[in-house]
Amino acid sequence: MGGDVPTSRRTFLAGGAAAGVGLTVAGAVPSLAQASPGRPHRPVANGSVPFPPLVDDPDGILALPEGFSYAVVTRTGVTKLDRGQGVTPSDHDGMAAYDAGRGRYTLIQNHEIDPGAEFGVPHIKGTVYDPGAVDAGGCTVITTDRTGRNLGEFVALSGTASNCAGGPTPWGTWLTCEETEDRAGDRWEEGDRAGVFQKDHGYVFEVRADGTADPRPIKCLGRYAHEALAIDRDRTHIYLSEDADQPNGLFYRWTAPRGVKVGPGVLTRLAPTAGVLAAMQIIMDDGSVLPDVAYLTSAQLGRPFPVRWIDVPERDAKTTPVREQFANDKVTRGRKFEGVWGTDEGVYVVNSYAWEDGELPADAAPHDGMVWFYNYSAETIQLVTYFPHQATAEEGAPAKYTDLTFDGPDNVTVTPWGSLVLAEDGAGASHVLSSFPGGPTYAIARNQLNDSEFCGPTFTADGKVLFVNMQDPGLTLAITGPWQKYLG
Repeated sequence: MGGDVPTSRRTFLAGGAAAGVGLTVAGAVPSLAQASPGRPHRPVANGSVPFPPLVDDPDGILALPEGFSYAVVTRTGVTKLDRGQGVTPSDHDGMAAYDAGRGRYTLIQNHEIDPGAEFGVPHIKGTVYDPGAVDAGGCTVITTDRTGRNLGEFVALSGTASNCAGGPTPWGTWLTCEETEDRAGDRWEEGDRAGVFQKDHGYVFEVRADGTADPRPIKCLGRYAHEALAIDRDRTHIYLSEDADQPNGLFYRWTAPRGVKVGPGVLTRLAPTAGVLAAMQIIMDDGSVLPDVAYLTSAQLGRPFPVRWIDVPERDAKTTPVREQFANDKVTRGRKFEGVWGTDEGVYVVNSYAWEDGELPADAAPHDGMVWFYNYSAETIQLVTYFPHQATAEEGAPAKYTDLTFDGPDNVTVTPWGSLVLAEDGAGASHVLSSFPGGPTYAIARNQLNDSEFCGPTFTADGKVLFVNMQDPGLTLAITGPWQKYLG
């Protein structure tokens, strides 16, 4: 698809690739952000106080800066579910934190599991979407406190598949995303286990923290390899990412029907074709559509590009995957559109990387991660953080666990002070990163246990605790320390 880009545009887009992380573009990036729906504005932190170096963990789990500590909240196969439901499922992924009062917090957590897993989400009566998706994905609800004590966990959604990320709602629920396109009748196999999906998958579901379940898909948001989403301040638009390739995925906007504002239970009641689902077009100076974000490099940091939206022809993808319903010159694609997080002014969206054969359009620039900011009122998008591709002698070889080469940003959250926290899913050592739009990037934590990715970073509203998941072996971690000193 990239071969059709005119030479003049290719030259402009490539610009000059930068050699470092934390590239600064003064005055060009969002100046205000909001950590989650309902919180007041606070200025974006400037990163003037860098995080201290990471200190090795004597338990070999999580390296943190001096003055920070962690506690394990849940552990796959070890911690118990309430009501005799079994043990904590595996593959912790996207997550949100809510204030439960009296110094306690509620976490709603995804489990990115395909059917037949050893520690799949058990089918609990009233929570099951597809009875055919046995020991697969879903969501659990965890109660904890500032010390990271496990005060209980139970199943809130089951019978879904590959629940990756999602997004919190302003009314205190969680929208979980299936990153799959499995269809009813498809056969699954895992080891010596096998089964058949009874329902279509690739939807968004609403999950409640109070234990009541409603396992109905929100079909108006489309059926594709969903990654994450965010609801705008007016509750009339939802922005959604797609983690897919061949062809690369898209960034979407859903617009509510006239007179409708989304709220508790509204989305599940809407008709499958309610509202308008549209895909992003980044518009270039000559009026053409940028075919893939990988054509942009650090040379375009901070520059706003106009955005238009083109309607999805058939959002339930009954015969053709949604991203394949568009010609390559009609939409802006991206390898691994991942984390999404909304503010009052706009929404952040992450592209994890693009450098392997088959991931890049012709003549595009390889990269190890991009963070974008879409401005609601201006209807523009700008690149605010860029990770240049840093090839090794043997491309793709695992890096040392002490490496500080940041790559593969995935999930994203906005802190109570306006800066970003990114979960790394790259080569070699995995980190939790503090990133300042238009400014520096620091390591908050490093996985010392293995090379598993971090997932689902989320701050509590009071800024006391950062919760984050280590997908393998399946740990939920509560990290405490002087956050405001470095992020405020």
